[in-house]
Amino acid sequence: MSDVSNAAAPKTDFGLKLLYVLTVFMVILGLINSTPGIPGYDNLAARITGQDGMLFRKFPFEYFYPLFFVLMMLIVALKHSMWRDWAGKSPMRRRFGLFLDVLLVVMAVVVALTYLTEIESVCLIDRITGTRSLLIAESLQSEIEMAELLGMPAPTTVDDPKCVGNTGGWLVLIVGFAIIVFLSYNVKVWGLPLVIVAILMSAYTILTVFVWYFYGADDINKYFVTKLAGEPRMLADGRPRVHDVLVNNSSGLLGRFMDILLNTIFPYLVLGALFGSSAGGKSLIKLAFRWTRHLRGGPAHAAIVSSAMFGTISGGPIVNVLSTGVLTIPMMLKRGFSKVFAGGVEAAASSGGSIMPPVMGVAAFVLASLTAVPYSSVIVAAIIPAMAYFFCLFLSAVFQSRKQNITAIGELTEEMHLGRQDYLNLLMIFGPILVILIMLLLPKDAIGCGLFGGILGAERIISETGCQILSLSWFLETVRNSAGAAGAAGWWAVMLLLAMLFLDPEVRARPMKIIDAMSNAGTLIATLYLMFLAVSIIDFCLSFTGLPVFLSLDVLAWLNSMSFGDGGSAYFQFLALLLTMLLAVLLGMGMPAVPAYINAALLMGPVLAGLGLSIFTANMFIFYFAVASAITPPVALAAFAAATITKAEPMATAFSAVKSGIVIFIVPFIFAFYPELLLIKEAVMDPSSAASVKFLPGYDGELHLGALALLIGRLVLALYLLASSLAAFDRQALAPWEILLRLILAVMVMFKMEIVFIAGIILAIGHLVMHARDAKDA
Repeated sequence: MSDVSNAAAPKTDFGLKLLYVLTVFMVILGLINSTPGIPGYDNLAARITGQDGMLFRKFPFEYFYPLFFVLMMLIVALKHSMWRDWAGKSPMRRRFGLFLDVLLVVMAVVVALTYLTEIESVCLIDRITGTRSLLIAESLQSEIEMAELLGMPAPTTVDDPKCVGNTGGWLVLIVGFAIIVFLSYNVKVWGLPLVIVAILMSAYTILTVFVWYFYGADDINKYFVTKLAGEPRMLADGRPRVHDVLVNNSSGLLGRFMDILLNTIFPYLVLGALFGSSAGGKSLIKLAFRWTRHLRGGPAHAAIVSSAMFGTISGGPIVNVLSTGVLTIPMMLKRGFSKVFAGGVEAAASSGGSIMPPVMGVAAFVLASLTAVPYSSVIVAAIIPAMAYFFCLFLSAVFQSRKQNITAIGELTEEMHLGRQDYLNLLMIFGPILVILIMLLLPKDAIGCGLFGGILGAERIISETGCQILSLSWFLETVRNSAGAAGAAGWWAVMLLLAMLFLDPEVRARPMKIIDAMSNAGTLIATLYLMFLAVSIIDFCLSFTGLPVFLSLDVLAWLNSMSFGDGGSAYFQFLALLLTMLLAVLLGMGMPAVPAYINAALLMGPVLAGLGLSIFTANMFIFYFAVASAITPPVALAAFAAATITKAEPMATAFSAVKSGIVIFIVPFIFAFYPELLLIKEAVMDPSSAASVKFLPGYDGELHLGALALLIGRLVLALYLLASSLAAFDRQALAPWEILLRLILAVMVMFKMEIVFIAGIILAIGHLVMHARDAKDA
């Protein structure tokens, strides 16, 4: 689910051996932590240890997060060791590389200890000195006396006291130096673009604070000043803000993104690595070739189908290209497709894996977290946009095959033969995905009430008023505990796949393949969190300076001053959406989808919400363009990966990918103006009604199937017109005026005004009928 490729480490020196052991240990520890509620499991932990409340899962975050953080940074230092990479360099440079490796680990330990010292639920120094127990006792005694005075029951607990023993002013130096070290390693692991954004935001924050310190806040533009406190102005007033950088659960270095990583996406990262160790990918491609053998596009359609299916479990466009493209691209070239088209369609299809439910990559889980929408709802919302994207890719392959006069294969070839082992391999792929879907989409209150509830041991009373559950069997209770929880669904999928992998004879012959995959997953997770550190820095700086708020207010004021009509009109929305698209694509150049999405969402999300889009729709819009950055020139990483297989010119491949996958730039605009396509009520909720549930004008939160069917039909027609015009071919070559006409008709078909889209539909159908007749007569 990331674009970082991690082959099993060849255990040739102590560092790599240690890396292998630590990554496997970290994955096992993370899976134990993310274990869902299993009846009897928690009681077992208490009986074994003899301590009430002891759990072998969901470890206390204030202790677990810093420990896991140190472990991840140690893995990063071992995997991406500068000392090892500079083996052929001068001794001085190698020693400097070793110094940087050690410095990363040391700073991780220092940050972890500082976190334990500063967070009020631990207060490490106070615990060591005994001050904490004394403060708690004094506070409790005071509360008891107050309760007696008021005639209330005596309390037994009190809130955590503030830490008396802390790092004082050293906290600023510790956090600042740690950020420099973490960003330095990000340059090596994730590239310069992400770090440049983080450095610019950090520099902007520091500069605006110094402006306040030296000149005050009066008569200075709000963009150029960040207040720490009132008068007198002292830099020491900034310590609470730096304290938040470290311990804040929403935007701290060990806060929100650590929670997302460990409690939601962790099992999916492990799942993706385990899928990579199975033979399911090759069988999946065979199945795709078998399904598409009667289509003219043949291998191109197979590439689209296999990339869609494989992408939903890998989630990373580059990983997807390198996994499926090595088989599908040669087949496309063999059938006569050009190198540029073959690479482009593979890159576009592989990028679409990140928007293909049920597992859509790390960015989709972050989207669910930032919008507070259940991941099961995100899956539902992604269905129609994903289908539209891959439908347009299919059309692109159809028109290209017609253009090059490529015919369907028809008969089954040796490459399409599915043997018994292939069916078992496919079971390994679809079994865990089915578990994820069932767990995520099954309502908790429906468990035990269905057809098989009684058979599976549920005691219930079914009446006219509904179903009342009296008790559930162990199995049904386990299912209910996990239903609707993305992390739990992923965990059960991992457990199922671990068992099913032994259906593969290669795994049975060499079970260490599973351990290798877990090691790969550990490396992937550690390097992913290094990226999250850079994103956390950007996140904190944006919220600290108030830049997103200022930007949204000024953009809204600017749009309202343009005299297009009432506020929140379609004109305003379109301009804001266009600006957001440009920002997301710009931020995504050479950057993973996760930081590109988060940065654009923080900056432009409030603007879109202010113009009448729901918070979820605004974030979904930004998410799509963050994913699209993988095929957007000049830094189109997925297209460049495909070019390494086709040996075609990389930039030409990138433009071909954009041409094939153009709909990824268009579908977000469509569901922004027609949020009902996202199928969930969160997509049509009014962002201005935080206190109560209120829907956007024209929506009631219900799904109207007739209107939805008409809208989908219009969308299909518009995509057909668009795909054919970009290919400059339909039944026969299109003249320039026909291309322009089809583009205009596609816009008319999707227009909001009823008279316009009806006219567009009539004209489009008439034009297509005439084109088919002319092609038949030719």
